[in-house]
Amino acid sequence: MAKKILLVDDEPHIIMMLENRMKHAGYEVITACDGPEALTRAQKEKPDLIILDLMLPKLDGYKVCRMLKFDEKYKHIPIIMLSARAQEVDKKMGETVGADGFVTKPFEPQVLLGKVKDLLKISEKG
Repeated sequence: MAKKILLVDDEPHIIMMLENRMKHAGYEVITACDGPEALTRAQKEKPDLIILDLMLPKLDGYKVCRMLKFDEKYKHIPIIMLSARAQEVDKKMGETVGADGFVTKPFEPQVLLGKVKDLLKISEKG
């Protein structure tokens, strides 16, 4: 059965590009375009992994990540933060709220795909 990935970004072209890449790699893909929708989809769909943009309308990626990682039911889901903000402080904040990975935009799709595969392998073992 295909692993389910939740893609969260407020830029439709990024969602479309990532969705195509992930589907081509054999993953089932669900999407959300803001913080509250991301939380709802994560809780309802229980994805195997979440790719989460930081700069989201209504509720930013840090808050979404923290809310999921501090909830017993969802804390096991690996989360990769995606951000145009490449400062060390942003990465540290991502670690603080529980992110499992951090990818800076613009990114190489193969790098992101590699990180997705690695984290899914780790979560299968755990």
